[in-house]
Amino acid sequence: MSRSNDAGHFFQTTEALATSERKTAKASNKRGKPIKLPSKILAARADPDNDACIYVAEAAGEIKRVNVDTGEVRKVFAQGVAPLPSLAICTHSQSVFAGCWDKNIYQIRLWDRRLVRTLQGHTDFVKCLLSTTLNGKPILVSGGADATIIIWDVEFSKPLHKLKGHTKSLQALAIDPRSVYEGTGIDAGFVLFSASSDREIRRWHISYCGAREFSDSIAKPILAHDTSVYSLCFDSEGDLWTASADKTAKHLVRTRDWEADTVLPHPDFVRDVVVAERLGVVVTACRDEDVRVWDIASGDLVCAFSGHFEEVTALVLLGKGSRVASVSIDGTIRSWGLTGQEIASYQEELKREADGLDAGEGDVQAKQGVLTAEEEAELAELMDDDD
Repeated sequence: MSRSNDAGHFFQTTEALATSERKTAKASNKRGKPIKLPSKILAARADPDNDACIYVAEAAGEIKRVNVDTGEVRKVFAQGVAPLPSLAICTHSQSVFAGCWDKNIYQIRLWDRRLVRTLQGHTDFVKCLLSTTLNGKPILVSGGADATIIIWDVEFSKPLHKLKGHTKSLQALAIDPRSVYEGTGIDAGFVLFSASSDREIRRWHISYCGAREFSDSIAKPILAHDTSVYSLCFDSEGDLWTASADKTAKHLVRTRDWEADTVLPHPDFVRDVVVAERLGVVVTACRDEDVRVWDIASGDLVCAFSGHFEEVTALVLLGKGSRVASVSIDGTIRSWGLTGQEIASYQEELKREADGLDAGEGDVQAKQGVLTAEEEAELAELMDDDD
């Protein structure tokens, strides 16, 4: 018996049909110079060796290195069993780590694309990864849907510490840049910030020999949002930018005990936030398919880049913060210039389109991912984990 993943072969409501038609029509647009991949893109990281390249992880279980300037795509890893929702690049070991739905973490060597090892320790999806060093050794931090954070000694493939405190799925990890005290002694370490679907942002002292939560964090975690916190990003002042399912991105000020002094409202979940300080802007990715640029000083919306036809899942700054790459469930990678001149050019292009001066470029059907209908529903539940 044949099976189909074509939505048109199933009963759909009028609203669902209208949404499908809108997305199909929007899929033909060329804004952001789209590079199309065969399945949904769930995570992205900058290539530390090439400012025009990013690494992406797909629902098809593959990792690819993509040059956003040339469109060149190189396959790095093909696990092929389950989606890969998280990535981290380790420059120390020249490796890429991928967290998977199968609860494993895969380490792939970049120069020969060889699978080096598989880390096993989580009891549910691996949702977020972060790479750093301790005592000169490569360390990996992982957060799972099992509400557990694991600190890994990469060299010996073993967990150093398992941290419990959150009550729901981990969503984001970040190292406080003001806390890093590197060295070769037992005191070398850093402070880790973690965010979860329980809406809490917690802080942890991490060293090679031990890990503990801030003394006041258990009783008083940072509660800046009403629901899931999806992204954490520190700026050069040591302040924190956050993105949440409560439809806001916020600027939390360190000297005010992480009080929010800027709130950026969105029409839907905010999936990611990055700060391009050289240009004085912060960029957010939203489930409504747009990439927004905001003025840091005023909090005013500068521009909304519209091109994706499905939820935007991640952002990567390129060109020393002069542009941003966005990736999406629609399987495309797009890049957007952040300078005043490039934003003005984009807005002029939109005006020409609105005035009917630009001819359409033909209908291009939005390709679906490689998942079954049941897996599509599970992916949607995973991405929308905000209760």
